[in-house]
Amino acid sequence: MDKQPKQNYQRKLEEIIKKIPEGTIPKLFLHACCAPCSSYVLEYLSQFFNITLFFYNPNIMPEEEYQYRLSELRRLISEMPLKNPVSIVNGDWEYKKFIELAKGLEHLPERSERCQRCIELRLEKTFQAAVEQNADFVTTTLSISPHKDAEFINNTGVLLSSKYNIPWLFSDFKKKGGYLRSIELSKEYKLYRQDFCGCVYSRQAREQEKR
Repeated sequence: MDKQPKQNYQRKLEEIIKKIPEGTIPKLFLHACCAPCSSYVLEYLSQFFNITLFFYNPNIMPEEEYQYRLSELRRLISEMPLKNPVSIVNGDWEYKKFIELAKGLEHLPERSERCQRCIELRLEKTFQAAVEQNADFVTTTLSISPHKDAEFINNTGVLLSSKYNIPWLFSDFKKKGGYLRSIELSKEYKLYRQDFCGCVYSRQAREQEKR
């Protein structure tokens, strides 16, 4: 079977933005994993959308880490000049759900089935919350990370879009210098920039790499 050509999700995003009627500002429900990853995404997308950030990350442990990342996200939007309004909805810290889905997969690396299950959980919860918020679009900051699979993220988003009847905003935010810009903004706003995704298994892997 011939291999399918790789999708250009950045181009798909630009095409969607071009189709926004002049003078209208759609409501975007944006899943946010942390402040550093959100920085460039907010700078870029707030030009075109009214954004509600949804902080739902049951993989982040311990609770002190979870609360610190949330506080950094709140600080970022209070300090960063953004064209259109940005607010935050804090999801529940359901760490037991993550522990349950990771059973038997604890030894696997990032981008593995464990990560895929985690992303599916976070995105489904995002769509469920977006329905209550009457959002016009849904997406996530996750694709800005070089450690995350943009194809899997977007394919999952498309499936959930059909299920919940809210358009998915395609993205690969690391493209066009997005990841590098997030590093610049993290330095500018002195953001806490962690070196692991948040879960205890990724933290253990980073510690082993350092040793």
